[in-house]
Amino acid sequence: MVNFEYKSEYDVSDFRKIIEVLRSPGGCPWDIEQTHESLRRNLLEEAYEVCEAIDQKDPPHLREELGDLLLQIIFHSRIEEEKGSFNLDDVADSSCKKLIFRHPHVFGNVGVSGSDEVLRNWDELKRKEKAQTTVVKTMTDVAESLPALWRAEKIQKKAKKVGFDWPEVGGAMDKLKEELEELTEAQAEADKAHIEEELGDLLFAAVNVARFSDIDPETALHRSCEKFIRRFEYVEKEAEKNGRELENMSLEEMDALYNAGKQKE
Repeated sequence: MVNFEYKSEYDVSDFRKIIEVLRSPGGCPWDIEQTHESLRRNLLEEAYEVCEAIDQKDPPHLREELGDLLLQIIFHSRIEEEKGSFNLDDVADSSCKKLIFRHPHVFGNVGVSGSDEVLRNWDELKRKEKAQTTVVKTMTDVAESLPALWRAEKIQKKAKKVGFDWPEVGGAMDKLKEELEELTEAQAEADKAHIEEELGDLLFAAVNVARFSDIDPETALHRSCEKFIRRFEYVEKEAEKNGRELENMSLEEMDALYNAGKQKE
């Protein structure tokens, strides 16, 4: 039994203590074995689960998922604390200093006219802070670990800030059509590397259209996934009603049911 004070309610300091206990000799063998690398996927999954709770507008679920995400942050900080590198307080210190530096209109004497100017100042201060002296540096600093659609959108916005953008969505639509034609040509060549290249260009162009339309490309694709599942559920249920198995149906038969389900929406 570890030396730990049990309470009716706990706070963040208790959270840190629990992780410390779990990682200490006599703690949990699994927790002791973990590294930044082994926990990397857990961190991403927990962040996405927080987003799901937000989308569901479910406060109790959000509270739970924020706790799971905080666990990851405390855990990673503890790993570094054991190395003598930094601890959770150092993480908080860095973030506090960053917030103060990037809000001179609150913590300094800079005046702003509204949110748009706040964002412009934020970007300028961020570039100074990170020594981003070129546009390309601002692009390469966009994390490669981001979902590709979000990364593409952020890179495109960097280009837009210096005027490298179409004046209206029509230019983006024309580019999308052009990339589709090039993908079609690559498919005809049956060259996998060329197909991959042109498919990437097509997706990048599609993100541009989404950006012009003020649509989150990740959200749009997720909704299309849900729509496909919903329509395929209709296919499966109708096949079952008719005593059919999908594996024994032709594509034409399934497509007819899919379109029927589409008409019922």
